[in-house]
Amino acid sequence: MTSTRPTTTLWRPTGPKELDLVRELDWRAWPPRLPEQPIFYPVLNEDYAIRIARDWNVKHDGAGFVTRFEVDAEFAGRYPVQQAGGETILELWVPAEELDEFNAHIVGRIEVVHEFR
Repeated sequence: MTSTRPTTTLWRPTGPKELDLVRELDWRAWPPRLPEQPIFYPVLNEDYAIRIARDWNVKHDGAGFVTRFEVDAEFAGRYPVQQAGGETILELWVPAEELDEFNAHIVGRIEVVHEFR
C-alpha cells in the first residue's frame, strides 16, 4: 500500500563518505551525526544544494553529490525553515538526537541527482 500523505521534497549536498554511509543504509536513511555535527541540515531548494556540493564538497572531499528525498510533510513541518543567508538559502535544522525519528519519516529512497568532481 502506498502512502497518500503529502510529502516535502528536500535536498542534501553531501561528500563521498556520507554518501557511502547512505548506500549502506539502503538509500533509506541518513547516518548518525558525528559529535561535532549537532544538527542535520537538509535544504529546501536544489540550486542551493548544487552550490554547496559543487563549491564546498568538491574542494574539501574531491567530489560532491546532491541527493533528493521526500519526507512526510506534516512531520517536516515541526522543523521551522531557517534562512541561512540569502533569500533562497533555506534549511531545516534537525537536532542530531532526532535524526532516527526524521529518518523514519523519509518516504521512498534517497536518490543522487547531481555529481561533481
